[in-house]
Amino acid sequence: MFSKRFKQLTPYTPGEQPQNRDYIKLNTNENPYPPSPMVGEYLKSVDPDILKLYPDPASQELRETIGKFYNLPSSKIFVGNGSDEVLSFCFYAFFDKENGPLLFPEHSYSFYPVYCSFYDIPFKRVSLKTNFSISVDSYYKEKNYSGIIFPNPNAPTGTYLEPKEIEQLMNNTDKNKVVIIDEAYIDFGGKSAVSLTNKFDNLLIVQTFSKGRSLAGLRVGFALGNEKLISALTTVKDSFNSYPLDALAQKAARLSIEDIDHFKDNTSKIIKTRDFTVKALKEKGWEVLPSMANFIFIRNQGVNGLDLYKKLKDEGVLVRYFGHPGIEDFIRVTIGQKKDMVTFLKNLDTIGSR
Repeated sequence: MFSKRFKQLTPYTPGEQPQNRDYIKLNTNENPYPPSPMVGEYLKSVDPDILKLYPDPASQELRETIGKFYNLPSSKIFVGNGSDEVLSFCFYAFFDKENGPLLFPEHSYSFYPVYCSFYDIPFKRVSLKTNFSISVDSYYKEKNYSGIIFPNPNAPTGTYLEPKEIEQLMNNTDKNKVVIIDEAYIDFGGKSAVSLTNKFDNLLIVQTFSKGRSLAGLRVGFALGNEKLISALTTVKDSFNSYPLDALAQKAARLSIEDIDHFKDNTSKIIKTRDFTVKALKEKGWEVLPSMANFIFIRNQGVNGLDLYKKLKDEGVLVRYFGHPGIEDFIRVTIGQKKDMVTFLKNLDTIGSR
């Protein structure tokens, strides 16, 4: 009844969305603040009659708006139904088993191996440094590979590479192999490597509206890079679904990126709350990896990560536990509003005193 491909699938496991009680959700890296008021005003004013027509399959106005923000022509921009769909198209377009394994960090976004399984792409996990940061040297020392992908900041660690380190990587890699920098969390203090796409034709940047712009429920992602890479993604899209972004999403995303003041205010608040939380945790003796994301990765000597996750959940606080060898005592904590983080810190004290 089912195909061999289907039987071999191991799907991605998203963060919990339990409905049995009210939780402080610090487990899925959602933005704790609402999107631009311009988005809300638009959605309230929508004439449902527009829904009888198909949306623009090229999302031209949205691509032009993104291009204006990043100083790129629309021909260098691709949009899709969330960055996960954009990444899926990337895996299909740029990587295959005939050219060797895809390289990504040993601890990274857990959707990458899922895509590899789905598209039958071999992969190799590249070791992190002892401080859990990415070593670009480790990538260009590899001789046989299909391509390279990693988040920057990395997930779940939160560690960050400066654009000059990305440039070093690009200068030392095969120009016929695509390198994808997944910048889902770049809005929280890091500097995007988008400008490097003008120098390196094989560099692709993938971003999302889900985090910095509070539109996780809208599902809009995009890629920025050389026209040939963007054209390839368009070919994949049109071979799968010519209309991935609905009309409401296209307009709301445009308004969101145009409201620069709201975007800066929201991300600034999250950065300040992250700094407050990190300082408080370190004063309590917790190890906190340096983070430029809207989450932190923490552990404490003698504290079992799984037990901590369960105890926090019992107290009504959801965090993310991965349990992978090497990070089994870490939990990932999304930065919520300050009141949420104060409650989280108090619960840590309560749990530790038992």
